[in-house]
Amino acid sequence: MRLILAGALALAFGVCGSVVAQTPPTGSDIPATFHQAAAQFDFEVRRVDIPMRDGVKLHTVIVVPKGAHGYPILLDRTPYDAEKGIKTGTPHLVDAVRSTYDIAVQHGYIFVFQDVRGKYGSEGDYVMNRPLIGPLNTTNVDHTTDTWDTIDWLVKNVPESNGRVGMIGTSYDGFTVLMGLIHPHPALKAAVPINPMVDTWKGDDWFHNGAFRQEMMDYVYGQEATRKSDQDWFTPAYDDYENFLRAGSAGALGQTMGMEQLGFWRHLEAHPAYDAFWQGQAVDKLLAAQPLTVPTLYVGGLWDQEDIYGAVAAYEATKPKDVHNDMNFLVLGPWYHGQANGDGSKLGPLVWDGDTGYWFRLNVLQPFLDEHLKDGPKANIAPVTAYETGTRTWRRYQSWPLSCETGCPSKPQKLYLQSGGKLAFASPASSGGGFDDYVSDPAKPVPYRIRPIRPTYAQGSTWRYWLEDDQREFATRPDVLVYETDVLTAPVQISGQPIANILASTTGTDGDFVVKLIDVYPDEVPDHAEMGGYQLAVSMDILRGRYRKDPTHPSPIPAGKVEGYRFALPTTNHVFLPGHRIMVQIQSSWFPLYDRNPQTYVDNIFFARPEDYRKATVKVFHAPEEASFVELPVVETK
Repeated sequence: MRLILAGALALAFGVCGSVVAQTPPTGSDIPATFHQAAAQFDFEVRRVDIPMRDGVKLHTVIVVPKGAHGYPILLDRTPYDAEKGIKTGTPHLVDAVRSTYDIAVQHGYIFVFQDVRGKYGSEGDYVMNRPLIGPLNTTNVDHTTDTWDTIDWLVKNVPESNGRVGMIGTSYDGFTVLMGLIHPHPALKAAVPINPMVDTWKGDDWFHNGAFRQEMMDYVYGQEATRKSDQDWFTPAYDDYENFLRAGSAGALGQTMGMEQLGFWRHLEAHPAYDAFWQGQAVDKLLAAQPLTVPTLYVGGLWDQEDIYGAVAAYEATKPKDVHNDMNFLVLGPWYHGQANGDGSKLGPLVWDGDTGYWFRLNVLQPFLDEHLKDGPKANIAPVTAYETGTRTWRRYQSWPLSCETGCPSKPQKLYLQSGGKLAFASPASSGGGFDDYVSDPAKPVPYRIRPIRPTYAQGSTWRYWLEDDQREFATRPDVLVYETDVLTAPVQISGQPIANILASTTGTDGDFVVKLIDVYPDEVPDHAEMGGYQLAVSMDILRGRYRKDPTHPSPIPAGKVEGYRFALPTTNHVFLPGHRIMVQIQSSWFPLYDRNPQTYVDNIFFARPEDYRKATVKVFHAPEEASFVELPVVETK
């Protein structure tokens, strides 16, 4: 039997070997083009390269539900790969679209994603935040013309559409939405810019009041090194604090990373002040000069770690043109950057009452889209919908900041720094040189979060949550001043922008001022023990001292002279509850989020030399004749 079996196996292997040996090779196992068997899919994906007026073709992904007829189009123009707009590993559109569209997909919409020129599948040259045609753009194309040409092609070549287009996008995609509002195509009937880049020198991605946000260097590197953003930023140390400190200046780090090859990096280095380059790209100013013709829903995040300035600035710039209060809308949610598109049930250590992101998409976003794109019922949404943090409640307002029409007008109240680390609404009582001081040492800058600090987009990074970090760690440093109210016996509601007014002197000839407005929780929080004593930043920002008088023309700080530093902090809608305290922290570095100020005046801090970085003694004054305070937009309840 063994012999018979062995013979059979030998024969079998021999035959198989003969077959394999006699089969000629047929080339690659991978077909030149694979056609997905899409009969089970309830949607169709069309890929088109749409020609622009200059002949450049932009790669566009069109997603059409099967059986669609008379559906409006939602357009997202992006530098982040249009192919990622849809997942094709599922036959069901409801599972294939991003959570941004989880409600829209049930209401009958066509979704379109397009690569902006020069990125991924689109032809042409990529320019970061390409300016309008004019002094900063000598070509005959910009995002407004590309948007017009795209919409014109779509309404003529997508037969399932009803001829109406809405634009929607977040961050850079929110910027392209706003650019589409300048000389808009007649078919553009609604716009939803979410956390848009608006003024990147004043308060969005690249600078804040002149201080360079060097933690965004890896973004610039990734966006511009290659067309497909496939060149990864690298760092020698795990902790970004060490990486930036060892490098010295931002310019020196850029040079070691080869960033001089990148066009936008060269612009950043060449334009540290708020000159014509930045003013000409400030989208809120551009929109203010245009007629208001497209209903627009601006969406901002109260803890947006990247573009906290833009949505409110653009809304306020265009609001005066909304004479009937029915074209301009604003939403402020308790979100990090882009969180309106996903799960908004919590933010770092903060837990809200329900999923605020889903609530927004269901109750505000979708009614807005349906009204303007589908002849749906008039949306029952307020001109302003804002989440009130502290009480964890959505509020409806007629305008922003709060005005008398709401019945609860906002009135600025000065919260004064006092001796002994006190903070109070009464002006300081003592006189005669009241001040506190600290030594600001560029060799030991104050970190913006607890170390180690991972690079922005590195694995394990918690970049999106840094604005909610507990500030207790920094309150104990000798180079951070801390002022605190007594325990509150009544709620204090603020709605709008706090304004820092700091009177200070420095032994240096330049310097930065960081002001943090903080909600200090009670020592014990029964339902959330981990929040006991938590120091939650409600609003905080930075001013580069050389721009204290004029953002366009920097000037040295006179050493030893008391100077005023006045600047707005980000918008907030918060209630400091009874039992809590209000705190203000002041410091002169916020590293490595912002580049170090050498504290000696140099022409361009990007190119500061090691010997330029020097210690400085900073005095912050709180005497009656030299009072420092934070002006709070306090809501006076009836």
